[in-house]
Amino acid sequence: MHQLLHLDSSARSGSFSRELGGLFAAQWREAHPDGRYVHRDLARDPVPLVGEAWTTLCDTLLAEQITDPAQFRHAVRTPEEREAWAIVEPLLTELVESDVVLVGAPMYNFGVPAALKAWIDQVTFPRMSLAGTAFVVVGARGGSYVEGAPRAPYDYHERYLRDFFDGHFGVEDVRFVHTELTNARVDPLLADLLDAHEASRAQARAEVVTLVDGVRAG
Repeated sequence: MHQLLHLDSSARSGSFSRELGGLFAAQWREAHPDGRYVHRDLARDPVPLVGEAWTTLCDTLLAEQITDPAQFRHAVRTPEEREAWAIVEPLLTELVESDVVLVGAPMYNFGVPAALKAWIDQVTFPRMSLAGTAFVVVGARGGSYVEGAPRAPYDYHERYLRDFFDGHFGVEDVRFVHTELTNARVDPLLADLLDAHEASRAQARAEVVTLVDGVRAG
């Protein structure tokens, strides 16, 4: 059975990343009526930050060369580690069982929201491969960070996620779709870029629909 894991991390209930994520999820569910859809709103129901017991679990996994997620629970030994594992296990199970992971990730201060980073830290157990899982990131940025834009060098948002998914999970094919220049809607200094923002929004929505078809074909 196909499974889509959908993560939202925007603090805004009507955000542009949520708009794109909702569009992708609706299209995916229509294409997979028998598939399983799992949604986590990391902003409204945040996962805790990792603690020392989590780091001890990671040390054990490294020392004992445990790389199969099904075996991770065998590294749990103390009450503190059991408490940490109780947080990690459902998050990890959702991730491992999904063949498509949809990440709603607006840019906050050139990077990802703290809510998303907390989730990433919780599921980052050593040397776990998710090769073959499709990752789709739908984002929104207040300015423009496209190639050639003055602020492109400050894009630690897409770069971080791409490097993380590849470097840690072995996922080379991560698709990104962004709505750019969202601050043009509220910042008078960017008012002349409102049309460019609306064009970016329309293009992003169109790309998401095409992307669903591509993921389905894959």
